[in-house]
Amino acid sequence: MNDSHIYVGLDIGTTSIKALVCEDVKGELRVVGVGTQPAGGLSRGVIVDIEKTAHAIQAAVRQATEKSGIKIDKVIVGLPANYLQMTEVHGMITVANQGQPREIINQDVIDVASAAMTQNLPPEREVIDLVLRDFAVDDFNKIEDPRGMVAVRLELRATMYSGPKTIVHNTKKAVALAGLQIQDLVVAPIATGFELLSDGEQDFGTVLVDLGGGQTTTSIIHDHQLKFAYVDPEGGNLITHDISTVLNTSQRNAEQLKRDHGYADSRQASDEVQLAVDVVGKNQPVNYSEKYLAEVIEARVRQIFERSQKKLQSINAPQLPGGVVLLGGVAILPGIKEIASEYYDGNVKVYIPDQMGVRHPSFALAIALCKYEDDLRDVDQLLKETVHQEGNFASVVHQVVQQAAQTSAVPQPTRRPAPSRPAPQPSQPEAQAQEQPVDNQPTKKKKKNPFSNFFNNFFD
Repeated sequence: MNDSHIYVGLDIGTTSIKALVCEDVKGELRVVGVGTQPAGGLSRGVIVDIEKTAHAIQAAVRQATEKSGIKIDKVIVGLPANYLQMTEVHGMITVANQGQPREIINQDVIDVASAAMTQNLPPEREVIDLVLRDFAVDDFNKIEDPRGMVAVRLELRATMYSGPKTIVHNTKKAVALAGLQIQDLVVAPIATGFELLSDGEQDFGTVLVDLGGGQTTTSIIHDHQLKFAYVDPEGGNLITHDISTVLNTSQRNAEQLKRDHGYADSRQASDEVQLAVDVVGKNQPVNYSEKYLAEVIEARVRQIFERSQKKLQSINAPQLPGGVVLLGGVAILPGIKEIASEYYDGNVKVYIPDQMGVRHPSFALAIALCKYEDDLRDVDQLLKETVHQEGNFASVVHQVVQQAAQTSAVPQPTRRPAPSRPAPQPSQPEAQAQEQPVDNQPTKKKKKNPFSNFFNNFFD
């Protein structure tokens, strides 16, 4: 396989961990193996027990190895957007040698990237990624790759993404404890936004709603950049919790009911189809209609979409030409697109990978991670190298090796047509949602040109 490249995307989700093996043969990327494992040690997308998470990662990777027949030692890891901060940065270095222009080489790109990253970050944060906007060579702007050009001065404009050291460190350590090396750390909405959307959708603007098990991430992609991300603590596991509470059945039974008989839109469910449910304290199963189950699910789905849409309204986000793309495990529920269309403007669609064996929206991030790494240009790799050096990936692996050597509320289901507006249950206090725009705070947009004014508030 001299003309092939292997990529392994690792999606560390709250409810499941997925390892996806892709092979690029002569420019064509195909899935050759996948491993899935129930997650352990995570809460709302964040690792809270490193050892449990490491064991789950090992199991998922082992399964992917068995199915692909490929030994896995490096993975591309998706990072949640929790507490993500985005900052526009600028770096400039002198390339001239004794006042004379010289040719720009790889080291110059690394040096100008390092110069751009000299930001005074709080001690509890670290740089995760540096996404290129463009270079400037002397007085020439919008250069994509300056190497080989002659210059006196080299400048770089990029977006720097930083996150809490706790989240980044725990992720690195769990992967290292699983016996794996990190090929790359990629912010989840960057991978999905850059790889799953068309060129036009990225250019003109699209909203991505990742309906995960432990949280929902709403992000905006515009001008081929991640412009905004909002993480809400409600996800598919709360749908399961609602079913369990309302039907008085176990979490396992509730999850199975959701997967096998669930509808996001109760209009599509039947009142005549009866489901036998094992109820706690009952000797015999109790029958519930498919429609009643759907009403329980729909109540929570509506709440998730309502919270997402309210956040978009709060930042005065305009209707984007690319519409809304749904992904994540919850997006598989029948009728999800119809319910989402009641809350978001523009076209709504569900992203389902077209690769055999992974045709489910829950695999969107894992396959996007592989595509993202496969599409990186040489100059992008140099920026990654700079970030990795700053992040000191190797030290975490070395530390783990040394240690090894030494030793929410239940929304009430309602009948149509009135949509439910449930409130969180006191016994499950609502976690604080996280909004992650760039450092510049958005201001009210002028009616004259909502698109340019909105995005100017973020980057221009």
